[in-house]
Amino acid sequence: MKLGVTGGIGSGKTSVCRVFGVLGIPVFSADPEAAIIMNTDPDVINGINDISGRNLYPDGILNKEELASLIFHDPELLKKVNSLVHPVVFDHFRIWADKQTTPYVIMEAAILFESGASKLVDRVATVVAPVEERINRVIIRNRLTREQVTDRIKNQMDEEERIRLSDYVINNSENEMIIPVILGIHEDIMTHLNS
Repeated sequence: MKLGVTGGIGSGKTSVCRVFGVLGIPVFSADPEAAIIMNTDPDVINGINDISGRNLYPDGILNKEELASLIFHDPELLKKVNSLVHPVVFDHFRIWADKQTTPYVIMEAAILFESGASKLVDRVATVVAPVEERINRVIIRNRLTREQVTDRIKNQMDEEERIRLSDYVINNSENEMIIPVILGIHEDIMTHLNS
């Protein structure tokens, strides 16, 4: 069985997945995997250069800032890059998942629904947190300005929509305990698998 874990930027998906990891559940993180693919897969590298119309690998590794500035204001370009990268990430996930021996596995993906990755999983848990907390986390973590973070939040799927499409919701605000909620989800999945 496959559980998708998603949530907006700064919601705390990684922290949630760390807890599942402690429970012995392997986690496939789509974003770092995509970054590896974009720097190592020759077809993807050539495709990104073709789509952008320039060499985005002047030093042999992807100039992420330049790519981000190109696709951030061009939804068509973003769509083309995503349709190039996502299928490769999905293939890597399938191969990885087949090798696991645990009762279930997790795919952590910021854009689980938007990318179509939700079709690869059986259930979805969405991580939510108050917008102010999310903004502060990302400013500290990624050294971005408040405006840059709010722009990214605006570009992501609406939280209400994400919640509506999910089986579980994990509230990861500073005054909430996430471990009992995660244990509850783990138990629910194990009960389902054992029935």
